[in-house]
Amino acid sequence: MKAPLLILLSLACAAGFVLTGCSTPEARIRRNPEAFARLSAPQQQLIRRGEVGLAFDKEMVQLALGEPDRLLTRTDENGTSEVWSYTTYEGPNGVYLYRGWYHRYYAYRDPFYPYYLDIAARRERERFRVVFRDDKVVEIQQEHS
Repeated sequence: MKAPLLILLSLACAAGFVLTGCSTPEARIRRNPEAFARLSAPQQQLIRRGEVGLAFDKEMVQLALGEPDRLLTRTDENGTSEVWSYTTYEGPNGVYLYRGWYHRYYAYRDPFYPYYLDIAARRERERFRVVFRDDKVVEIQQEHS
């Protein structure tokens, strides 16, 4: 009986490692080395640190930050822009629970995924926002701790 439990725990730990590894800039760079190789050295340094710069394109932002949690379209007197929002959820004591897109994706596919939507006092926090116009970053908003 102990062997199946040990195997199950090992698989769960391995899956957690793989899923966590996929969310880092280094993991995203490994998945798309050609795109990363085309960039200048200063751009590569920013992406490795999980940061973005003005005039980055969408592929560069995805390398640095991953997929956005929300996509919005904004229209004003300057035209139409696309907004990528990166959101986290926290418990009542400020403890990080999960990030939006990642959580949405896995919570519905894995019955053992810790699902925190039933925490009434959870807070949604937009940590990062990137605004694109003509497929280039024109604005960056970031929450500071």
